[in-house]
Amino acid sequence: MCGIFGYVGGKQGVKIALEGLKKLEYRGYDSAGLAAVVNKELVTCKSVGKVAALEQKIEPFDAPLVMAHTRWATHGGVTEENAHPQWDEKRTLAVLLNGIIENFQSLKELLQQEGVYFVSETDTEVIPHLIARAYEGDFLKAVQEAVTLLKGSYAISCIHKDHPDEIVVAANGSPLILGVGIEETFVSSDPNALLCHTRQVIYLSHGETASVKAKRVEVFDATKTEVSKKIEALSHDAEAITKGAFEHYTLKEIFEQPQSIKNAMLLRFFEDFGTVSFENFTLPAHKLLEIKRVLIVACGTSYHAALLGGYMLEDRARLPTQVEISSEFRYKNPVISDDTFVIVISQSGETADTIAAMRELKAKGAYVLGLCNVQGSTIAREVDSCLFLRAGPEIGVCSTKAFTSQLTVLSLFALFMARMRHMSKIEGQQFLHAMLALPLQIEEILKQADKIEEMAERYSRYDHFFFVGRRYMFPTALEGALKLKEISYINANGYAAGELKHGPIALIEPDCPTVALLSDKVTFEKTLSNLMEIKARHGKIIAVTDKVEPLKGVADEIFELPSTYDELAPILSSVFCQLFSYYVAKKRGAEIDKPRNLAKSVTVE
Repeated sequence: MCGIFGYVGGKQGVKIALEGLKKLEYRGYDSAGLAAVVNKELVTCKSVGKVAALEQKIEPFDAPLVMAHTRWATHGGVTEENAHPQWDEKRTLAVLLNGIIENFQSLKELLQQEGVYFVSETDTEVIPHLIARAYEGDFLKAVQEAVTLLKGSYAISCIHKDHPDEIVVAANGSPLILGVGIEETFVSSDPNALLCHTRQVIYLSHGETASVKAKRVEVFDATKTEVSKKIEALSHDAEAITKGAFEHYTLKEIFEQPQSIKNAMLLRFFEDFGTVSFENFTLPAHKLLEIKRVLIVACGTSYHAALLGGYMLEDRARLPTQVEISSEFRYKNPVISDDTFVIVISQSGETADTIAAMRELKAKGAYVLGLCNVQGSTIAREVDSCLFLRAGPEIGVCSTKAFTSQLTVLSLFALFMARMRHMSKIEGQQFLHAMLALPLQIEEILKQADKIEEMAERYSRYDHFFFVGRRYMFPTALEGALKLKEISYINANGYAAGELKHGPIALIEPDCPTVALLSDKVTFEKTLSNLMEIKARHGKIIAVTDKVEPLKGVADEIFELPSTYDELAPILSSVFCQLFSYYVAKKRGAEIDKPRNLAKSVTVE
């Protein structure tokens, strides 16, 4: 969940590293630090807070080799001592870590018995001591020996004062990308931070180490054997990771959804036949017809998308579907039959729990399809087939356009499976027509952003919210509540509307408004009855619906949505929830793009 950026090349290393670090700050912003080699001496600077605090503290200097870090705290509090880099006792080398060293305590005790003194509470600090212990002049070899003792999911970057032209890196389950420039090389936790410098990248795989120099990169596998790595080209440009005219990345990404949904559908459907075709989907048709059960595994917002995907696969394709939270599923001993088809969903493709679940499922012989937004990510590389969201870079920590792109791809996949079974061509065409209408329908909602902002201002003083819905609106309510929690720090809870009377209704009172999502036609009347129960207890109601008339006199506020299929309505309802959450957070003065305690890519358990 931390960010690593390294540079070796010209004299502007400090400036380049700090600028790169700013683009990684969404990964964690509790503290920041920098290390460089100048005149064969290790120079370091650390600060609590965001990269801007480090930038103000550091005295400008030139260095051809620099690495920098932005931290999301795991082991140890938010202090300068716990900030990265961490170094050995003689300050000969420095280390940055993204991830967790699971066996750090036993390693620390071993080193302490040997007389090593520790100054931080971090798990990271064992690494420089282990490298120093193994070092006999060959820096790469020392790092390779040290990492054999480490357990966990991690990526590390290391420099040594006696090797002023070399960064040594290691990847073990956490992302690390090398950017190849002209007589300069970069190291980054995310390829987006490299776009201003190069589009040529090398993705390190699990268990690999590398010696990174300005004009040469050498990569080695877990057996310390040098391997040939393919240089890949990044598919988007630097403009995609700027805010443009928008105040926040989050707002920009909400407004990009008409285009991101078009991108998700592009060249993936045949309107004349009412069906779908996916690129790079390797499972033969006869194998798809043998599928009797689908298992979907995901975390957070992706889990909410998975729930909705499960509903669609059962409704449209008549396939029994089980949806699991990755962090729970990875500790089960699942029964995977030959006719089980697995889908794993992750925006970043680096979600630690989802990766662990994926690997366990593959070990049990399952065919795994990935839904992911990042080419070259761990999930994209390790699944049997991957359907990319094509949402473009998503910088805001709370997911917006990636979520609706996930729903779009899942809708296409449900249609794909349904047309292979019992759905008629006409039904397929009608469903596709509804999907193709989504971008314009979203634009209709975005044009009413001022109205949503006014509504949000009226409700921004409340500290507790309910989000309720039934059927397709239930997972949508979970996602709506999560958005409000994430960026406004409000205690928002999503419920199935029918469950209110089983306990949650005890919390209904005038200072706890309810956002009611009513765009599921099958359950509209039942949800309306639940709203009457809330109204009878003096709860305020914000109704989000495509049927206005029945709600007059019931809801305190009504926002009208365009009408669509029940399966697609979560996309439209979510756009409202995203804007509502954004404007509530803005009114309350919250840090919208970088909410407290959160990080964009959850690469630790």
